[in-house]
Amino acid sequence: MELTQIRLRKDQDRRLRGGHLWVYSNEIDTAISPLSAFTAGQCVQVVNYMGRAIANGYINPNSLICVRLMSGPDTHPFDADHLRERVRQALSLRERCFTEPFYRLVFGESDLLPGLVVDRYGEVLTVQLNSAGMEAAREPVLDALRDVLQPACILLRNDSPARLVEGLPISVEVAFGDCPDTVMIRENDARFEVAMEGGQKTGWYFDHRENRRRLKRWVTGARVLDVCSYQGAWGIQAALAGAREVRCVDASDHALTRVFLNARLNGVGARVDTEAGDAFRVLKQYAQAGERFDVVVLDPPAFVKRRKDLNGGLEAYQRLNGLALSLIPSGGMLVSASCSSHVDPASFLNVIRQAGVNRNRRLQLIERGHQGPDHPVHPTIPETDYLKCYWLRVL
Repeated sequence: MELTQIRLRKDQDRRLRGGHLWVYSNEIDTAISPLSAFTAGQCVQVVNYMGRAIANGYINPNSLICVRLMSGPDTHPFDADHLRERVRQALSLRERCFTEPFYRLVFGESDLLPGLVVDRYGEVLTVQLNSAGMEAAREPVLDALRDVLQPACILLRNDSPARLVEGLPISVEVAFGDCPDTVMIRENDARFEVAMEGGQKTGWYFDHRENRRRLKRWVTGARVLDVCSYQGAWGIQAALAGAREVRCVDASDHALTRVFLNARLNGVGARVDTEAGDAFRVLKQYAQAGERFDVVVLDPPAFVKRRKDLNGGLEAYQRLNGLALSLIPSGGMLVSASCSSHVDPASFLNVIRQAGVNRNRRLQLIERGHQGPDHPVHPTIPETDYLKCYWLRVL
């Protein structure tokens, strides 16, 4: 099928030739390729200012990221064989990394499937179509997933903020099969019952798997505080590793119910308790009450979702880390994470350092963590390199 061409301005193809997958709206020669001539999700061929074909992708004329590249200039972006091959490539990486089928199967641009996120829970897949192109290609994409993985169920979790940016409606629906209310997964040495439709994002945060495994060496006999705990992934694994007491704090009563159930499932219910409330307020109350914890884990949601929010987000990270440091005795450990892609590692570490200065606490950086291999980084797209996790000893 011949695709409509969209022409770039002079010298605007350099990033693409270097492997980047995004074309911004201000890089397009709108005199030759007026954006009003295209519809959201339409497949297009991108050509340079001389008319030479570079790659094929799909367009959203209403978005700053105007075109996302999917294939070379000789392959239709949503050709069935092409989609199946991309899914197989993604699957082969995960099967080399993990012995059980619980992981992020497709991580958008990093798996050369921009706008698509898929998590695998055994025979259940949760899918986010986060762009106009993926929404338009819903059926070919679902067909590729069915052909390669033969799942029992596919749940569409099309309720991400990215869809609002793309001008797409929000919804959650079962696209294929009969979806259970919960699924059982194994992470490291723990088991978790994960809510499908009622959970956050695609249900589970697989990206911290390796960081949670590395926590084990620091928690034997410790009193542990898991802040923004969600369903208890950090805290319950700390209890299994020998923590004498774990407290999980989260704003969601629903999430804390799952903490309680998952703690019992792993036989550590007697050592895990919960508290519902805003993290800042709860930590402040603990400090005023003189509470102390040997290890504090901070894994909050992204405080910087847009670049213009950077200053305010850094201030929030500094306040949260400062409150945590006030609860940790000398020799204790702070594990602090950020999933904000707009916050670079040096800036995040500096925020924690400044929080220590403000609280008169000296810190030793012991370990650095990163997102797991099922969240690979696209070398030319910094936004895919988003997760930072630091272990700091408090003196």
